[in-house]
Amino acid sequence: MKKIGILFGQENTFPQAFVDRVNRINPPGIFAEFVTIDKVMQGADPGYAVIVDRISQDVPFYRSFLKNAAAAGTAVINNPFWWSADDKFFNNALAEKIGVNVPRTVLLPSYKLPDDTTDKSFRNLIYPFDWNSIFEYVSFPAYMKPYAGGGWKNVYRVEDKDDFFHKHSETGQLVMMLQEEIDFSQYYRCFCIGGKEVRIMPYNPKHAPHLRYQADYEPGPELAARITEQVLTLHQHLGYDFNTVEIAVRSDVPYAIDFCNPAPDADIHSIGAEHFEWVVETSARYAIERAIAQKPGKDNLTWGKFVQPGRAKAKAATTVEKKKPTAPKAKKTAPEKEKKVATKKSPAKKQQKEK
Repeated sequence: MKKIGILFGQENTFPQAFVDRVNRINPPGIFAEFVTIDKVMQGADPGYAVIVDRISQDVPFYRSFLKNAAAAGTAVINNPFWWSADDKFFNNALAEKIGVNVPRTVLLPSYKLPDDTTDKSFRNLIYPFDWNSIFEYVSFPAYMKPYAGGGWKNVYRVEDKDDFFHKHSETGQLVMMLQEEIDFSQYYRCFCIGGKEVRIMPYNPKHAPHLRYQADYEPGPELAARITEQVLTLHQHLGYDFNTVEIAVRSDVPYAIDFCNPAPDADIHSIGAEHFEWVVETSARYAIERAIAQKPGKDNLTWGKFVQPGRAKAKAATTVEKKKPTAPKAKKTAPEKEKKVATKKSPAKKQQKEK
C-alpha cells in the first residue's frame, strides 16, 4: 500500500479536501492522509510514496525532513532541493533567457550589514552603487521587493529616487530587487500543476486581499494561449510541480511578474469555489500519478530543464566509468599466429624471457 501525505500549517480547506478527493478516487493500493512525524532518523524512509509540501517555506525543520524523505525515495511536491536554491531574481534572469517577458529588474545589496559581517566583508562592492544607471534602466515608478519571499511582505512602490532611498533605508538586512512597474490593463494568477495543467484566474492585486479574485476581465483565446505557453515554459525549466505565476498584461503583451510561489494560496474563501474545485481535483490526480510512478529508494523528484543537462552529463560519465569499454582487438596476422604457436611449444624459451 502506498501513502500520499500532505504537510501543511495554518490553512484549513485545501488539505482536507485534497485527502478526501484522493481517497474518493480510491486508486488501487493508494490512499492519502495528513503527514505525521514522531522522529526523523537520517536516511530513514518516512513511509510516504508522495508528500505534498504546503509549509516548509516557513519551517526549516520540515524542509530538512523533506530532503531526508526525498533521499529515501519519497516524491516530494515540490522538489525541496530546488526550492531551497531558487529565488525571484534568478527566476527573472532565467525567464529572459528562455523568451518569457519579464519586467526590467536589478538586485540590490542590503541596506544594513548582515550579522557577523563588517565593511571589510564587502570590499568587492563599489559603493556607492551606480544608482543613476540603475534608475535609468528600471525607470520610475517602480516596485521594490525581497529577492526571495512572498505573501506581499515588504513590497514597496517607489515614485522617484528620493522615495527609493527613503524606503530602502527601511529594509534592514533584506536583500531587495528593484523592478519596473508594468502598468497593466489585465492581470492573472495562473495555477500550474504537474508542469502540464494550467488554470488562468483573473486577479487584481490593487484590490483588497479578499476582493482580488473579483476582476471584471477575461483573456481572449489568443492571449490565453500566450499566457498558457509562458506558464508552461517557466514550469518546465524550473521544475515546479505545484506553483502559481502572476501575469500582468500591458498593451496585449503578457509579462510574468512573480512565479516563485510553490505553496500558493489555495483556500476556497480566497480563490472561490470553482477554482478551488479545479485545484483539488487536478492536484489529487497528479499526486496519484506520482505515487503510481514512485520507485522506493530511487530519486523520484522533478528536476527542471535548467538543471537536467548537468544531471544527464553526470549520469553519462558514471555509465562510462562503470563500463570502461576496451579498444577492439586487432586481428593477428599469420606470422603472429605462428609465433604464438612456437612459444607454446618452447616452455624453456618462455621461462628465459620471463627471467
